[in-house]
Amino acid sequence: MEILHNFLSFIIIISAIVFIHEFGHYWVAKKCGVKVESFSIGFGPEIWGRFDKSGTRWKIAAFPLGGYVKMFGDEGAASTPDTKKLKKLTAAEEKIAFHSQPLLAKTAIVSAGPIANFLLAIFILFFFFAIFGRPETSPEIESVQEGSVAEEAGLKSGDLITELNGTKIERFEDIKEIISLNPDIMMKIIYLRQGSEIEAYITPKIMESEDIFGNKVKIGMLGVTSGKVIYKEMSIPQALVASVLKTYNISIQTLQAVGQMITGTRSTDELGGILKIAQYSGQSVDKGLATIFWFMAVLSINLGLINLFPIPMLDGGHLLFYAVEAANGRPLAMKVQEYAFRVGFVLLITLMAFATYNDLRHFGVF
Repeated sequence: MEILHNFLSFIIIISAIVFIHEFGHYWVAKKCGVKVESFSIGFGPEIWGRFDKSGTRWKIAAFPLGGYVKMFGDEGAASTPDTKKLKKLTAAEEKIAFHSQPLLAKTAIVSAGPIANFLLAIFILFFFFAIFGRPETSPEIESVQEGSVAEEAGLKSGDLITELNGTKIERFEDIKEIISLNPDIMMKIIYLRQGSEIEAYITPKIMESEDIFGNKVKIGMLGVTSGKVIYKEMSIPQALVASVLKTYNISIQTLQAVGQMITGTRSTDELGGILKIAQYSGQSVDKGLATIFWFMAVLSINLGLINLFPIPMLDGGHLLFYAVEAANGRPLAMKVQEYAFRVGFVLLITLMAFATYNDLRHFGVF
C-alpha cells in the first residue's frame, strides 16, 4: 500500500509539472503559427485521447513518466526532424512546420518548456510565501556544539554571522544552505561580537543527516544553532520578490551540486531516480499541503534545469544546435543531428540506469 501510495502521488505530481512544461512548448508554438499534432502526458500506448478544433490530439499514455508535444514535421516525441516528410512539404505546409520556422521562433518554442517550469515554481513559492509567510530565523548563534568546526574557529553564543563564503547573511537559513552545500570546503566567515567585526576560516565537516523526508544525505556541518523558526508575514510584492529570489537560489545551488558531482567533490550517491522521487512524492503528500507545494516547486525547478542541459534529445540539446546554426549561418547537417540524438539517447539511458541503481541501493536491494 505504501508503494502504491508513493507511485500514485508521484504520477499526480509529476504529471502536473510535465503538463505545465509541455504546455509552454504548445502555447508558444501555436503563437508562432506551428501546427501541433499531439500533446501527450506519458509515453507508449494511448489510454485516452481526443482531438480539439485545431486538430491537436490531446492524450494520456500508458507510461506516465514524462510527456511530449509533437509538432508538424517532427519524426517523434524527441522533436527530431522527419527528413523524408520535410523534403516534400508544400509552401503552405512549410509555414506550419516546426523545422521550417525562423531560428528565433524555434528557439522561443524550445525554451518555453523550461521557462514554464521556472514560472510554475515562482507561482507556487509566491502562493506559499503569501499564505504561510517566509520561514526564517536570526543569524545570531544561540549555541555552539562541543568539538565542532564552529568551536575550533572560536565562534561563541551571541555572535552574529554577517558574511559567509563571500555571501551576505541575513537569515540563519542562508548559513545552513551554504554550509550544507559545501562540505569539506574551506571558506571565510565574518561575524560580529559585541560590535566588533571578526574574520575566520572554517571547513565544514562532512556529516550524514536526514532530509525532511527522513532520507539520509551527506551535507556540510558547522555545529551552531539558532532560535526557533518563525513565519514572517509578507506583503504581495514581498512574496513575489522572495519567490523569484528563492527560485534563483535553488537553481544555483542545484547547478553547484551537479558541478561538484562532476568534479568529484560531491558524492554521486545523492543522485536519485524515479524510485526516490516517488518516495519523496508520497512523503510530501503525507506531510500536508505546504510540503506538497514546496516539493512541487523544487521538482519543477529541477525539471527545468535538466531540460536545459546541452544533451541532444533534451531542450538544451536543441538550443545548442540552434546556437551552432546562429554562429555558422546554417543548420547542422541532418546526419550530424541524427548521430547526436543517438548519443544523447545513450547518455540519458545511462544516467537513468545509474540513478535507478542508486535508488535500489538506497532501498537496500543491493
